[in-house]
Amino acid sequence: MAARVMVWNEHRHERRNCIVRDIYPDGIHWTIASFLAEAGYETRTATLDEPEHGLTDEALNETDVLIWWGHLAHEEVSDEAVRKVRERVLNGMGLIVLHSGHFSKIFKTLMGTSCELKWREADEKERLWVVSPGHPIVEGIGEYIDLPKEEMYGEHFDIPAPDELIFTSWFEGGEVFRSGCAYFRGSGKIFYFRPGHETYPTYHHRDIQRVIANAVQWARPVRRSRPVYGNAKPLERIGVKA
Repeated sequence: MAARVMVWNEHRHERRNCIVRDIYPDGIHWTIASFLAEAGYETRTATLDEPEHGLTDEALNETDVLIWWGHLAHEEVSDEAVRKVRERVLNGMGLIVLHSGHFSKIFKTLMGTSCELKWREADEKERLWVVSPGHPIVEGIGEYIDLPKEEMYGEHFDIPAPDELIFTSWFEGGEVFRSGCAYFRGSGKIFYFRPGHETYPTYHHRDIQRVIANAVQWARPVRRSRPVYGNAKPLERIGVKA
C-alpha cells in the first residue's frame, strides 16, 4: 500500500515574490506533492491559511508522513495544531522538515532546543556529502549532491545530536552544516533536510527529489501497536521460590 503523504506549506512566498512564483507557480507544496505522486505515493496538500491550517483531525489521521515547509509565519501556526501533529508523530506518523522549517514550532517542540543557526544569502554553491552511505534515505544517490546556488546554513546548529546523520554540507564560503538529520521520537521518525530556499529551483533537482521520496519510505509508520504505558501487571509471578 502506498504511503499517504501530506505536504504542508505556508504558501506565502509564492504569493508575494515573483521570483518564487516563477520557480514554483503552483506553490512549493504542489511541486513536492507532484514528484512524490510520480514516485507512487498518495499525496495531498495543506497550507497555513486553510481552516485549522489544513491540519484537521481527519486529515492527520489519514496521513502516514507529513512534509513541512515554513519560513515567514512560524508564529502563526496555532499551538493546538502543533499539539496535534506532535501527538501523531509520537504515535507513529513520519515527519519530514525541510529547509527553514528548522525554526517551526513543531520541529523546536520535538527537538527541545532553540534550533538556531548561522545563515547567509549569497548564491553559494552547496555540496551535500553522504556520510551514511548504507542508509535507505540515500538509495540511488552518489557520494554527494551539488547545488549550484543555495542559501548558506552554518554551524553551530542548536539541535540534539541526530540519532542518524545522513548528510553534511559544505558551502562555497567555507561553512559546514549537518544537513540531513534523522531522529526517533516515540513511535515516529523525523528527518530534517536542509536544502530548499524558496528563490532557488532546489525542489526541481532530481537528486533532491529522490532523497525526499526515499525519506517518505523510511519515515512511514511501522505497522504495530503503540507500546502500553503506565502501571503494569507482572508477566511472571514475583517472589515465588522454586
